[in-house]
Amino acid sequence: MTHDLGGPVKTIEWPEAHGTSPSILVVEDEDDVRQSALLVLNQLGYRAFEARDSAEALRLLDERQDIDLLLTDVRMPGDMDGVELAFTVHSRWPRIAIIVVSGVLDLKGSRLPCGASFLAKPYGFPELRTMIDRQLARSPGRQAR
Repeated sequence: MTHDLGGPVKTIEWPEAHGTSPSILVVEDEDDVRQSALLVLNQLGYRAFEARDSAEALRLLDERQDIDLLLTDVRMPGDMDGVELAFTVHSRWPRIAIIVVSGVLDLKGSRLPCGASFLAKPYGFPELRTMIDRQLARSPGRQAR
């Protein structure tokens, strides 16, 4: 499977305190969507991790201290949807940047955690990269780990 990354995309060179690229947790219950996102994020130079639902995401976040950004779909199985997950992550790990995505709901006018961004599906990978870089650039966690 190939992905059109939309030609040249301006990248941000991260001053890496730990010598690693930014890490992103992708929370998506649809296997094909999640795998596509993981593939593209890795190709773009990010370290990508995956979770199928909020419970799995919270377990992973409890185990790892190196997640820089949460990329979560809104609709997913389990006790907590992506918006609730975003608020939980913001409360427990305020240094983690957050992007909430949905192909069904338009959350631009809705309440999200302070600093979180919304991205409508379907999105292009250059658009995703731009939003990730913007979120990471304003995230206090990139300098405070």
